[in-house]
Amino acid sequence: MPNNKKEKPAGPNRLQSVKGMHDVLPEQVAIFEKICKNAKDLLDFYNFQRITTPIVERLDLYARTTGETSDIVEKQMFTLKTRSSETFALRPEFTPGIARSYIQNNMDQLSPPVKLFSIGPLFRYEQPQAGRLRQFNQINAEIFSVENDPIYDAQIILAGYQILNDLKIKDIIISINSIGCKNCRPNYRKALINYYKSREKQLCEDCKRRLPTNPLRLLDCKSEQCQPFKERAPITVEYLCGPCKKHFKEVLDYLDHLKLPYMLNNFLVRGLDYYSKTVFEFITETSETEKKISFALGGGGRYDYLVDELGGKPTPAVGLALGIERIIEVLRHRNLIPTNRPKGKVFLVHIGELAKKQSLCLVELLRMAHIGVIESLGKESLAAQLRVADRVGSPLALIYGQKEAHEDSVLVRDMKTGAQETIPIAKLPEMIKKRLG
Repeated sequence: MPNNKKEKPAGPNRLQSVKGMHDVLPEQVAIFEKICKNAKDLLDFYNFQRITTPIVERLDLYARTTGETSDIVEKQMFTLKTRSSETFALRPEFTPGIARSYIQNNMDQLSPPVKLFSIGPLFRYEQPQAGRLRQFNQINAEIFSVENDPIYDAQIILAGYQILNDLKIKDIIISINSIGCKNCRPNYRKALINYYKSREKQLCEDCKRRLPTNPLRLLDCKSEQCQPFKERAPITVEYLCGPCKKHFKEVLDYLDHLKLPYMLNNFLVRGLDYYSKTVFEFITETSETEKKISFALGGGGRYDYLVDELGGKPTPAVGLALGIERIIEVLRHRNLIPTNRPKGKVFLVHIGELAKKQSLCLVELLRMAHIGVIESLGKESLAAQLRVADRVGSPLALIYGQKEAHEDSVLVRDMKTGAQETIPIAKLPEMIKKRLG
């Protein structure tokens, strides 16, 4: 999540973070961790187990699965070459690495379905903008099964929707489509090539290059000059085979039963080659200079051929990814980010050298009693420390001076009323817990 504070101009010897890489500052960590905890708790409930894969994988893993003509492989990979000329990549997405781990660790021997999730950083070399960075974080969930049952498509969509809903993002729409399977997609691919061939000269350079090799990517083009052609292009559902039509209908039936809000998007294809059948995105609206624009917080789809393509047994699977920085961008825009004030933490004020020396022991006493405590041990004056206590919102200040240190007591001040009373240290934890409820 970008730091919105104004930075001082960089001097000749002042180091800056790399473009598109960002610091998550202490005041921003609270919302970051809240999003991750909400996701983890919900995925735990749905019986997903956490997996952590390496940040560095072999480059071939992504070229073979994500697609050599995808933006990720063509333009956005951070690659590394070792002294022995092996080529690696910083992971740009989770799914291929998790599929590789599924095969390598013989997870097909586990009782299906195998449900896995990951939370962590990804890397793509793209132009930084709101909610889109070169180092970013995602919540990822995958279901590996033994048959491509539509119920798993519905459950993975439900999980993503509920993660966002629990964060009070209430206007999410599920944009959904089916891009067919290896049996029916060739006919659709051929229809797209025929349609765009007569318009090739008017396309952007990227679309001209992709047309012969990966025509579905033309439907994902964001160039304004290509939008009129996309709107009149053949639609996928008209080319689906019988099993794919049945599968897609059943997915939509499940969403209807769940009362999840969705809209059919005939031109949604997602930008990754391994997808088949169901593809979806979670869409909300944001305002930019009085204009409403659609904003994707994440998405996913089914990938029934990926495990097989990586050398494993044929394994139907479906997954989702949610962008944490994108979620934070929407929460910030809607003033849904809570202030990072420590709840219920008392503030320890020390006065004098003896009290300062013994203050760490008092902090440990409170830690053992599971009482949160804040201190500013470098400040010497009573007024300065009380100002900090007031600024951070501590309900109680524990004033520990020379007299209190000699008497094994603490002067407890209510920061709202100003009322004070002296409490023996032996009774301090019990009293604080009673005061804080």
